[in-house]
Amino acid sequence: MGSSRERPAIVVIGPTASGKTALAIALARRLNGTVVNFDSMQVYAELRVLTARPTPAEEALVPHRLFGVMPAAVACSAALYREAALPVLDEIEAGGRLPVLAGGTGLYLRSLIEGISPVPDVPDAVRQAVRRRLAAEGPAVLHALLAVRDPAMAARLEPGDSQRLARAVEVLEATARSLADWQAAPPDGPPFGRRPFVIRLDPPRERLYARIDARVDAMVADGVLDEVRRVLALGLDPSLPAMKAHGLREFGDYLAGRCTLEDAVVRTRLVTRHYAKRQGTWGRNQLAPDVTLADFIEAQHLERIVDQLFPKIDDFLLTVPD
Repeated sequence: MGSSRERPAIVVIGPTASGKTALAIALARRLNGTVVNFDSMQVYAELRVLTARPTPAEEALVPHRLFGVMPAAVACSAALYREAALPVLDEIEAGGRLPVLAGGTGLYLRSLIEGISPVPDVPDAVRQAVRRRLAAEGPAVLHALLAVRDPAMAARLEPGDSQRLARAVEVLEATARSLADWQAAPPDGPPFGRRPFVIRLDPPRERLYARIDARVDAMVADGVLDEVRRVLALGLDPSLPAMKAHGLREFGDYLAGRCTLEDAVVRTRLVTRHYAKRQGTWGRNQLAPDVTLADFIEAQHLERIVDQLFPKIDDFLLTVPD
């Protein structure tokens, strides 16, 4: 990932349940840092339990920014996130602190560092028409349409990837140009202006899955059913990003009497595992990290891990140009 080489920033990225929060907090405490979220679901105020957002006790250890800052009724995007994040980073640095970015949404991180492609806004009428077709005919129909009219995007997307397929068709309908063409254009907006030191967490898959299972079990004990009940009571459009949070539909089905609690837990574990696999694949294929940690960040080993990382981070901070 390229960026202008001016100010330093630490980045911690990895799949869900890999220990990003604990490591980011420990690094921020050691480095006089502020933890900055780049997880696309942890931005939503109503989704603390479902998204395993840092607890109030964790947030009290060091400053945290961009966690729970948007209502679920807002359709956050990489562009909106970048617009919010850049001034927050400026504020952190103006206060003499180091940004420690933490999250699992690779698109948000890449967009923050590299900028946003200048895709024009899609008119609501076009978006709604495509979404109605998606709901009525399914994603395979949109994939077939792209295969004829926009084979470059069709080759990039899976037939079941409904949200990205809809986005590609919307842009094609609104602009008569492929989304691939827009994405290849130089990015809009101010530069990132920072040199990132990237730490990627890549724990063993089977152990990660066991940790995900335990986290889902803990969510039930931590009040996830009440949280889901409150979110569903808002009556939001089901196409909003917040409504795609893992576990929301599954626990919602339980609350509506459509499945047992055990079924909801099993299904939530499964969708979260699939997401973690995609996160790991993205990190291995899209990142060139400065450090890869191939095991979990366990609380009892946290200080030792930070001690091992610190010389590399210290060298990095010393070599960032003023």
